[in-house]
Amino acid sequence: MPDGPPTDVHVREGRPDERGAVAAVLDAAMLRTDELGPALDRGDVLVAVTEGRVLGALVLVPDGEAGTDGPHVDAVAVRPNRRGQGIGGALVVAALDRCGPDGHLTAVFDADVRPFYESLGFEIRERGDRLFGVR
Repeated sequence: MPDGPPTDVHVREGRPDERGAVAAVLDAAMLRTDELGPALDRGDVLVAVTEGRVLGALVLVPDGEAGTDGPHVDAVAVRPNRRGQGIGGALVVAALDRCGPDGHLTAVFDADVRPFYESLGFEIRERGDRLFGVR
């Protein structure tokens, strides 16, 4: 497992009033999701924050809704100036914690982020031009 985030950063459930801040983090990573609004309403967005500022976000799709068994990471992103500090990993670990001891988490991603998912213990398979990970 990678090192954890800086001690001034904590992960919690995102709030609907943080939609703009979460969208800005996703936009900076050039990620789009139609799930942001519904996920915020359901409590399925995790945010990494420091001093009230959203530094990273993870959007989950509930069990079965993405055609997977278990929750699915629809998007995970960290502000560009805070990448490489363990924030993205902390978001994924928090999502895994929500799955319980017998649950698992899936993600579909590009090859350039494979090392990130491998460092978190995901089993990775090819799925067309993208990769599919299960943990």
